[in-house]
Amino acid sequence: MTIPTKTLNDGHILPTLGLGTVAIRGDKGMDKIVTAIQNGYRLIDSSTNYDNEGIVGEAIRRSGVPRADLFVTSKLPGKYHKYDDALLMIQESLRRMGLEYFDLYLIHWPLPKRDHYVEAWEALITAQKMGLIRSIGVSNFEPDHLDRIIKETGVTPAVNQIEIHPYWVQEERLAENKKRGIVTEAWSPLGRGTVSLEEDVLQKLAEKYDKTPGQIVVRWHLDRGILPVVKSSNPQHQRDNLDVFDFHLTEDEIASINQLNKPDGRVDGQDPNEYEEFE
Repeated sequence: MTIPTKTLNDGHILPTLGLGTVAIRGDKGMDKIVTAIQNGYRLIDSSTNYDNEGIVGEAIRRSGVPRADLFVTSKLPGKYHKYDDALLMIQESLRRMGLEYFDLYLIHWPLPKRDHYVEAWEALITAQKMGLIRSIGVSNFEPDHLDRIIKETGVTPAVNQIEIHPYWVQEERLAENKKRGIVTEAWSPLGRGTVSLEEDVLQKLAEKYDKTPGQIVVRWHLDRGILPVVKSSNPQHQRDNLDVFDFHLTEDEIASINQLNKPDGRVDGQDPNEYEEFE
């Protein structure tokens, strides 16, 4: 299967659907990532805080797919936001994975109370110039965080990875990213830990299109211009999540799913203006 690609504001491309690897660890986890790559995934999303960069790198080597055909993401932890620390952590992450470069590297959380995210962004810019990273971006950044790093450095992130799923639709944030030319990635795109997949609207659409509710949600992201990063260690679910490129939802169907949004819909209540990501 060939996954369509999306062109970023820096001219690089990303597949429009990725594999999330949070909580996938150890040798069994490595085997699951190998299986996912062999099933067709090309965008592999990791993070230093996932404690799995080593097995992700080994899975890449064991997959039989050329490194140049893969798109590997990792993320900077909060405790390394100071400029020098960030540069060293990027290099350390590459050595843990056994890679020469990241295709995409993100600041995991802004941590505005600590107020070091601008110098963290400056470090990513430097690392990109050094050839350690191809595309640089952020995760969980609010519009004011984006505007500040753009104003102070002149460099706009290529990607902003934020929480989006049927209970947390994020229409405003999606529009803000688009206005700045930033591609939106979705973490927890299926609503981890929620019962959203049991909602009647998704069940009915699944029946209409002969798909699973999860496939309907993945397609909902794609039709909204979002790049979903879907975590699964089950080979059948991995294949199902890729089997979404043979249909589209109508505007009315997208709107009906948007109606599932909840005021408190975050899966873990992590407000980017308040959340402290250190452990």
